Amino acid sequence: MRHRKASLKLNRTTSHRLAMFRNMVTSLFKHERIRTTGPKAKELRRLAEHLITLAKRGDLHARRQALAVIREKAVVHKLFDEANEKFGHSAGGYTRIVKLGRRAGDAAPMSLIELIVPEAGEKKKIKKKGAKAKVAKTKAGSAKKADVKAQDKKKSAKKEAAAETKKEPKAKKKEALAQKEETAKPKKASGKKDETEAKSAATQKKDDSADKPKKASKKKSSKEEKKA
Repeated sequence: MRHRKASLKLNRTTSHRLAMFRNMVTSLFKHERIRTTGPKAKELRRLAEHLITLAKRGDLHARRQALAVIREKAVVHKLFDEANEKFGHSAGGYTRIVKLGRRAGDAAPMSLIELIVPEAGEKKKIKKKGAKAKVAKTKAGSAKKADVKAQDKKKSAKKEAAAETKKEPKAKKKEALAQKEETAKPKKASGKKDETEAKSAATQKKDDSADKPKKASKKKSSKEEKKA
């Protein structure tokens, strides 16, 4: 049973296989594409993507680990300098395998393995899309703010209208009270006039009553004179 044995032997010894993959990965990063058999390409992809991950990390320990595999220092420095620019767009899938058919002679399946590097036009498109998304977000944010302001204005208008409706009954009550007071003032004045008139009538009656006995005494005196 082949438990915990993921790699292929490829009919080679361990040292031969490791040396072959070191040469192949160096050529891949140097020329960005190589032509090989299908099983070798699939095994090479694992090693290449691991080295690209180390290059994206970019510290000294990662550089030393890459130098232990890649045979040329210039290739390692180039890979570490350009890793974030070329492969920073994704977190995996840095290589592509294209089947080319069978080789003449032994009919081995051939494949082309290459690095996936976005072109300048694709980067610009991505940037433009990002800019458009930012503009759309800002527009959406401004629209939301405008909606919130409009809702606040509506709420404040409703509150003002409610306050005015509350004030209107109070004003009406005040007006009614003022009208009542105005109507009550003439009544009081007329009452005072009636009182004065009644007082004057009473004084006149008293005067009349005081004059009547004098007339009676005069009549009596005239009668007595006649008798005498």
